[in-house]
Amino acid sequence: MRIVFAGTPHPAVPSLHAVAASAHDLVGVVTRGDAPLGRKRVLTPSPVAAAAEALGAPVVKADRLDADATAAIEALRPDLGVIVAYGGLVREPLLSLPRHGWINLHFSLLPAWRGAAPVQRSLMAGETVTGASVFQLVPALDAGDVFGEIRYDVPAEATAGDVLAALAERGAALLVDVVDAIAAGTARAVPQSGEPTLAPKLTIADGALDFTASADAVLARFRGTTPEPGAHTSVGGQRLKVLSAVRGPDTGLDAGRLALVDGAVLVGAREGTVALRTVQPAGKGPMAAADWWRGLRTDDPRVDAAVAP
Repeated sequence: MRIVFAGTPHPAVPSLHAVAASAHDLVGVVTRGDAPLGRKRVLTPSPVAAAAEALGAPVVKADRLDADATAAIEALRPDLGVIVAYGGLVREPLLSLPRHGWINLHFSLLPAWRGAAPVQRSLMAGETVTGASVFQLVPALDAGDVFGEIRYDVPAEATAGDVLAALAERGAALLVDVVDAIAAGTARAVPQSGEPTLAPKLTIADGALDFTASADAVLARFRGTTPEPGAHTSVGGQRLKVLSAVRGPDTGLDAGRLALVDGAVLVGAREGTVALRTVQPAGKGPMAAADWWRGLRTDDPRVDAAVAP
């Protein structure tokens, strides 16, 4: 089949490579436009754009799948559209343009966590099993019939970045299996069953750690918001990014109070403690939490509020 691929961030790249290496013809790649990155705000191609250019595939850069993008995709004469974390909606007439429509690799076990941040939201909810699904794209959000899925047991300390990387690799193989089945006429999709949950895009505020919650809940939020948008709190009026943290020993620390115990920087929670491993104070680079602790100038070390600003 002639396939057009749509995707933008790093987790979409393994799927792009898998489609390019398959028996099918990758006729074009659609991705969002170059974005300003870094302190100097240098316009930088998306990871998918860079990968497509390395493959020699034609690239269509579009932040919206509007009439111009639709015309560019129509000119590629695709039999099937494949989308993985593109970052935009596919609407009619583009939705029905390929003769087999569009399929989507989504990083959850649908109908759980429909939306932009399925892995992040599932970890924030404390779930220990997730997965990936390939489904037929329909106008409703992530609601189409499912061709196949894989399940994934989340390692105890894995962050959203870790889980996305694992699912991106495993999901790419599933995606190509579904593409092959569609080409062979053997693909069968089944309706989603169960109560849907939603996974809206995260904001910086979602990374604020609330130490009046249990240590397990704090760590679930930390893992779900790492590396993006980033977990954080505030100490002495200064924002503190939390880059690495694990469950600490139960020491009876009050919620929000910091202490150095046996060389580990602990923060009390409503139940238990959180051990900070790596942090990044405002205006500085990442450092070991113990090194940051030695630079504190306060007799009453604690986070500034239950919920960091």
